Amino acid sequence: MSNPPPILIVKFFRTETGIEPVREWLIDLPRDDRKAVGTDIRTVQFGWPIGMPVVRKMEPDLWEVRIDLKEKIAPVLFTIEAHTMVLLHGFIKKSEKTPAADLETARQRKAALKRKR
Repeated sequence: MSNPPPILIVKFFRTETGIEPVREWLIDLPRDDRKAVGTDIRTVQFGWPIGMPVVRKMEPDLWEVRIDLKEKIAPVLFTIEAHTMVLLHGFIKKSEKTPAADLETARQRKAALKRKR
């Protein structure tokens, strides 16, 4: 029996200079944390659409994957474009609420994607 194909393709947001901020953030995480992030991203990739507690809609076209790490939460903010999950911003959450600066970073990157079209 073969594995089902993914529902979404996963890509990292890339700046005009070729930097992939979420990939760089992931590389800096400890190995076990990277594995947890990858597992939850894969869950979304193969199970979309998914709701709480894994994915929370933040606003139109912007979602958050909530990844539980040891004693902390690592949200990854993403958007969906033509069956592609674009990872916009990842960070370690220090409080219950998503910081405005992190939400704004994701919004700006989402807007940059729309300008590229």
